[in-house]
Amino acid sequence: MKVQCVMCERIDILSDDLPLAKKLRNRLIHTYMCPDCHDRIEEKTNARLATGKFIFYKTSKLVENDF
Repeated sequence: MKVQCVMCERIDILSDDLPLAKKLRNRLIHTYMCPDCHDRIEEKTNARLATGKFIFYKTSKLVENDF
């Protein structure tokens, strides 16, 4: 399966048997990002986290409604 990175537009070939290939085929909202772009974004995010000025919300908080 041919896939194109959404960041750098590099074209990669994935095996049709991989779970990622199945996810990309069946759910069109999911996008592919090449390993180079994924690593670059991870490094920059970790650098922003290290500054202490960046708040990283890993989970959404449950909001209680007062009825």
